[in-house]
Amino acid sequence: MKVINLLSGPRNISTALMYSFAQRTDFVVLDEPFYGNYLQRATLANEHPMQDEIVNVLGAREKDVIDSIEKKAKEQHVFVKGMAHHILSENPRFLLNWQNVLLIRDPQKLILSFSKVITHPVLDDIGLKKSVALFEYLRQHGVTPLVLDSDELMKAPQPYLEKICHFLDVPFEEAMMQWSQGGIPEDGIWAQHWYKNVHTTTGFKQQQPKDLSVPEYLQSLLKEAQPFYNVLKPHVLKNNQYASDI
Repeated sequence: MKVINLLSGPRNISTALMYSFAQRTDFVVLDEPFYGNYLQRATLANEHPMQDEIVNVLGAREKDVIDSIEKKAKEQHVFVKGMAHHILSENPRFLLNWQNVLLIRDPQKLILSFSKVITHPVLDDIGLKKSVALFEYLRQHGVTPLVLDSDELMKAPQPYLEKICHFLDVPFEEAMMQWSQGGIPEDGIWAQHWYKNVHTTTGFKQQQPKDLSVPEYLQSLLKEAQPFYNVLKPHVLKNNQYASDI
């Protein structure tokens, strides 16, 4: 059995991808299992909604999380939806045994969306810097991750999902394209604060703010984030909208 480990930034359509894999018959999905460890051990610039409750529910020991994931993977394929910056280890060798996928998004869109929940985010909150570090780490160890962009996904979701499944060596299932409104049982307890948009959907639906201009107080963050996005962008799997062209 395999572990597909999605390393995303927040507000990148990562929850929709988790919902998509949750519809499969051969996968169990896990929602941000390293979140408790991150909240307990990281130096945070901002308090997160339900911070103490999340630590209590998920626990805070990285080894326990890894052991739980690998135990599940002995019985069934596992799809882990996580944030890149939740991986705190400087030498995360456990990732070398998993199929890692980096999900990125134009930082302008990411920052605008994220700031609706965390008003004054900093670079470490949005995952792009850590995504680059993990990309380089994995590449240096001979397991270059698949890199996806949420904008590429939304051009034509089904062909892109078919391509993703091809690269991950799992069969595409039509069921991945739809889910029921209101969330899934695997949602983290933080869903009420972060998943309101996706809970209104029954499939992949572009959620774009009407005004894409980043306010002045977030311009410095955008300037910091853009170079990291630019490092990963050339490695993004392109969506040519034709599933046969893989």
